[in-house]
Amino acid sequence: MLRFLIKRLLLGAMTLILVSIVGFALFFMVPSSPAYVMCGKNCSPERIAQVNESLGLDRPAHQQYADFVKGVFVGRTIVDATTVRECPAPCLGYSFRGREPVTDMMKRSFPVTASVVGGAMVIYLTVGVGLGMISALRKGTLFDRGAIALSLGFASTQIYTLGFLLLLLLVYTLGVLPNPSYTPITQDPVAWASGLLLPWITLGLINSAAYARFSRAQMVETLSEDFVRTARAKGLPNRTVNGRHALRAAITPIVTIAGLDLGVQLGGVLITESVFSLNGIGRAAVEAVGELNLPVVMATVLIAAFFIVTMNIIVDMLYAVIDPRVRLG
Repeated sequence: MLRFLIKRLLLGAMTLILVSIVGFALFFMVPSSPAYVMCGKNCSPERIAQVNESLGLDRPAHQQYADFVKGVFVGRTIVDATTVRECPAPCLGYSFRGREPVTDMMKRSFPVTASVVGGAMVIYLTVGVGLGMISALRKGTLFDRGAIALSLGFASTQIYTLGFLLLLLLVYTLGVLPNPSYTPITQDPVAWASGLLLPWITLGLINSAAYARFSRAQMVETLSEDFVRTARAKGLPNRTVNGRHALRAAITPIVTIAGLDLGVQLGGVLITESVFSLNGIGRAAVEAVGELNLPVVMATVLIAAFFIVTMNIIVDMLYAVIDPRVRLG
């Protein structure tokens, strides 16, 4: 187990380094420049040079990347045309807009994204997996057909469409839910839950459709396996066969998908955050790309990559716990 963990951690570190290099390279391949975006159309070459100097973009790309890596691990001193700023580790630089520390921006944005993702995950795992498992046990019945039709309907619906419809119906027409907003859970747990309930429902319903179909297919396949038939032939009750044997084997690939989804979504659920005007990591990434705001873009890319790599390692380790047939070698 320890050897496996060390190998995966080293591979994950190499992946993050590669992602950061590619992210930096793509930024400097963009034909436009942050200086032009900040100056506007009527900007003299002298002003462009001043803005590039103030943003630190007048130096070679490899030197900028080396400073960025140094800041992440040990911090750095950022000098522009007028000020000198000390940026402690992990330093992700200063935003081109407002010169705010990117680390502070991410600390402020991440709880919003984590709250949206966490609540939605509870909904789509409970509803989706539960619906799929029940459908598999009642294969061919009216309930099964209805569940398949319902999941296909939600799977065909886009988040922005369902989000706006629920916002119009539940908030502006019926008034049964408050307008979506974020309140820190430590400040007011009730306001935190009520303000995020609509994003939870929207994201949960969309994702539960995929989990319902996938878990149903896995359960149907598992129920036809030889070890399940053997368990039934031994006279074990259905509850034991379905719950202890079939469910445990069927849930292994579901854990893989759930882990990867969690990693991706913690990097920013940009459509959900944009629809409900929540200032999470996804929305910050969209705005940063439009402004060519390199420090914020790099921060959001690395955060997304970090969570994807981390969840991959955790899922691989969970395999040995969930399925005894899997051993980490």
